[in-house]
Amino acid sequence: MGKKSIGCFLLLLFVTCLSSCGRAKEEGRYSYDIYYVNKDATRVVYEEYVTDTSAEDMDRLLQELIAQMKDTSDRPELLVPLSDAFQSYTLIEGQMNLDFQESYLKQEPIAEVLGRAAVVRTLTQVRGIDTITFSVQGEALADVTGVPVGAMAEDSFIDNAGTEINAYVDAEFRLYFANKEGDKLTEVSRNVIYNSNISMEQQVVEELIKGPVKDGNTESEAGFPTINPAVTVLSVTVRDRVCYVNLSEEFLTSDYDVTSQVALYSIVNSLVELPGVNKVQISIDGDTNVTYRDSVSLTTVFERNLDIVE
Repeated sequence: MGKKSIGCFLLLLFVTCLSSCGRAKEEGRYSYDIYYVNKDATRVVYEEYVTDTSAEDMDRLLQELIAQMKDTSDRPELLVPLSDAFQSYTLIEGQMNLDFQESYLKQEPIAEVLGRAAVVRTLTQVRGIDTITFSVQGEALADVTGVPVGAMAEDSFIDNAGTEINAYVDAEFRLYFANKEGDKLTEVSRNVIYNSNISMEQQVVEELIKGPVKDGNTESEAGFPTINPAVTVLSVTVRDRVCYVNLSEEFLTSDYDVTSQVALYSIVNSLVELPGVNKVQISIDGDTNVTYRDSVSLTTVFERNLDIVE
């Protein structure tokens, strides 16, 4: 290998190392991006922070970064992503957990999601931190639908198109789930915080797949699930007021005792509640030449069906 090739290889190796442990400004100085929430609580922003603490002194470095995220007294245009509710952290084999007091749950939902994104984006720059979890008084944090948030990494806040997720929308959706017998639909209103890079139509289908929100072993929302939770939403588009929903093949099998009509119109009726949607066509892996549960052809373009609603 020639000197020039060796030099390029070493430069590449150096840049790769820096990408996981802060950017070296000069010898003994390291640069990190500290992420904050803007004053209107609509997006995540960042500012550069330079320190002489290397990632080798992990505890000291984390204390510095956490201190930066807890104080914006000299930057009134920014909101702190780490409030006084923060209590402590632990770090075990690359997974960091941040624990908070119960007051953490009193935040506005959008501000909480953005603050969480800011914390994760900041701390996962540190070499040795792969994922981050949040807990409240030792209990795993759940989102507004009651689903555990789980471990988050930097790419948890980047969508499939490579766009950084830094703005969220608060919306109310009217969803249709099954009744107890599985032969009718029941209406549920759900407030949802979701990434603004995702369409309302796709988010509605994702919410249906989650099923009704549960609190412990009791239903806190009316109704029962209609769609196999293993289903993946491949695409959702709207053209000429027709919503085209492309689902994975798991949709053809059901984990629940509901009729074909209930499962299909759970999707159709929920989507037609949205502005700009009058009809729905469902495909499986891009194919509409499919018979759903041996009874309904998916070549059909479905319209709202209120006769099936309790």
